[in-house]
Amino acid sequence: MPLHDRIVPYIERASLYHLARLNVRWFWLDEPLVSAFIERWRPETHTFQMPFGECTITLQELFGELPPQNKVKQYTVHITWFHERFRVLLNDATEDTVHIYARAYIMMLLSTQLFGDKSENQVYIWWLPFVARLDDMGGYSWGSAALAWLYRCMCRVANRNVTNLAGPLQLL
Repeated sequence: MPLHDRIVPYIERASLYHLARLNVRWFWLDEPLVSAFIERWRPETHTFQMPFGECTITLQELFGELPPQNKVKQYTVHITWFHERFRVLLNDATEDTVHIYARAYIMMLLSTQLFGDKSENQVYIWWLPFVARLDDMGGYSWGSAALAWLYRCMCRVANRNVTNLAGPLQLL
């Protein structure tokens, strides 16, 4: 989804502009660096066991329309609806429309960059209460939330039956 110039101030106020600029994809378990971290992860203590000792990381209706039923699944909306509906923001769009597009962009960022899953094609609606008040978003501790999600992902992958991992691994 393109980052429109008129949306940037809202992304900045939400303290997510640095994330929007990363434009990163998920890493998979066969990546050497990620594998090295996974091998050193201790789920019982939520720490990495490094050669130089233990190391822990410190923890931190809104779109104007409903998506069609075929794009909704339980608590998610298929990412294609966001791409189709919010790809082009007209230059003469009202400020209310810009807010809607900013919310859509932030929902995409949260669901695909910070708190993604292996499907990489779902946007979670649990973010709606957060994007309802754009001006309050900068006060949330997104780093702590992403770190907690990373811990959750690390604990899951510590299970020997897991063959791949999705999550905010760009933090590693």
